[in-house]
Amino acid sequence: MNAEIIAIGSELLTPTKTDTNSLWLTEKLNDIGIEVMLKTIVGDDGARLEETVRDALRRSDIVITTGGLGPTEDDITRKCTADAVGRELEFHNDIENHLRERFKAWGREMPEINKRQAFVIAGAEILPNPHGSAVGMLLDQGGKLLIVLPGPPRENKPMFTEHVLPRLQALAGETVVRRRLLRVSGLGESAVDEIAAPIYSSYGNVQTSILFNKSEVELHIAARANSEIAAQGTADEVADKLNAALGKAVFATNGETMEEVVGSLLRERGETLSTAESCTGGLIGYRLTEVPGSSAYFIEGAITYSNDAKIRELGVEPAIIEEHGAVSSECAEAMADGIRKRSGTDHAISVTGIAGPDGGSEDKPVGTVFIGYSGAKGTKSIRLVLPGDRYLIRWRTSQAALDYIRRQIMSR
Repeated sequence: MNAEIIAIGSELLTPTKTDTNSLWLTEKLNDIGIEVMLKTIVGDDGARLEETVRDALRRSDIVITTGGLGPTEDDITRKCTADAVGRELEFHNDIENHLRERFKAWGREMPEINKRQAFVIAGAEILPNPHGSAVGMLLDQGGKLLIVLPGPPRENKPMFTEHVLPRLQALAGETVVRRRLLRVSGLGESAVDEIAAPIYSSYGNVQTSILFNKSEVELHIAARANSEIAAQGTADEVADKLNAALGKAVFATNGETMEEVVGSLLRERGETLSTAESCTGGLIGYRLTEVPGSSAYFIEGAITYSNDAKIRELGVEPAIIEEHGAVSSECAEAMADGIRKRSGTDHAISVTGIAGPDGGSEDKPVGTVFIGYSGAKGTKSIRLVLPGDRYLIRWRTSQAALDYIRRQIMSR
């Protein structure tokens, strides 16, 4: 079975609002083996909404709308969905009475405008809404299901979970979907797919998506079977094979973030980490401390943005900066040494670079970054030239630094 989701409301077409309902609904539908083939956002335009619903019912087994069930003039979902299926709206006195009682319980008189919420598509099943004033509707239209849900997540999530999901699960049959998410660092999307494709393509019941996300490649695995044990077993089997083929480039096998992985490695070994940051301005420390319990392994971080700060706080020799520049392997290594000596940690990581948009040169263009590492076996550094704007260069630098420390810990 396949589904289509229509999010309704002109506010969702502005740059300040995001349709989160369709993401949640997609997850729930996928879990029972129903694929979402199309998502649409429609503003408060009657003709476009009616056309969208009609077209969706023609091509999809299940059509779910969210939003537009309020009592105001711009809440047009009831009328437009009814027109799309060629049915009338029927007024339900019991819904009106229920609404009046609810308003009375809140110590208010129900505005007459709310009577609009007592209209339901003729023949539709009413979906109760204990968390709001707008009921939902479920209509079997010639073997296709039209499901009309309110917009606020605190209303549509329980409505869908309690009254819609069991119905869809029964229709979908015994299909179960289980997922794994691998995250890969240091390889491009095409390089990952070249290694991974021969593995995942040999499974007929597995759907795999490869996505690039700012600074890493994500491998999404979805395995289908007629039982949870079988689906999970297949997902795990594919994930294990991909992990073995991709090697150290895989830093997470269950969707963990890089900072979570680094934290787990340090905690397992009882080791500690300190950071010295220039171009990232504390982003690495921020990411590390976003993980609960990070105080067990993250001791301190220094943001030494200026040359004077590098000299004063980290003990970087002025001659290093004068001879090689602040953006250099020599400076990065001195920064890592300095913060490790100051903090007494097992590991230290440093970053210095040119995030732009200005400050680059022919030898050191914008995006040039040096990452330094200091540990029990010595001090080293790597040079990277990272693409992107200032935000992406800073983020990718933080990711590369965390990956560098991950690899150093694993090599010990």
